[in-house]
Amino acid sequence: MLDVNDRISIPLRELEFEFSRSGGPGGQNVNKTNTRASLRWNVTATHSLPHSVKERFRKKYNRRISQKGDFVLHSQRFRDQGKNVADCLSRLREMILSVSVSPKKRVPTRPTRASKERRLGTKKRKADQKRLRRSPEKDEFS
Repeated sequence: MLDVNDRISIPLRELEFEFSRSGGPGGQNVNKTNTRASLRWNVTATHSLPHSVKERFRKKYNRRISQKGDFVLHSQRFRDQGKNVADCLSRLREMILSVSVSPKKRVPTRPTRASKERRLGTKKRKADQKRLRRSPEKDEFS
């Protein structure tokens, strides 16, 4: 059981792991051990996530979700298969936690009088500065 928080937990039977050869340094041993862990989880069919969390998860991580609805995550940070599985699980947990809290709805506000005056004052100063950089016109010579 992958416990995300006190409300969300995912049974491990929903998660599938595949192992393959890892890239990177490791000498001759890297060519004969399958230490890279690939986690596959069907997000669309799961009943472990509330609907709102599932939708936010699918929206945020849609690039990692296949056409069939499988979420795919790889880990090859470690030379040990068990550590890479644990890394996949902790990363999945963090991803779900990041979408578990619904975003606060923005309350539209009006700009204050002082902020309007600051904005207009800044625009006026920039315009004056640019006007002074211009070459003088013919009227100013006479």
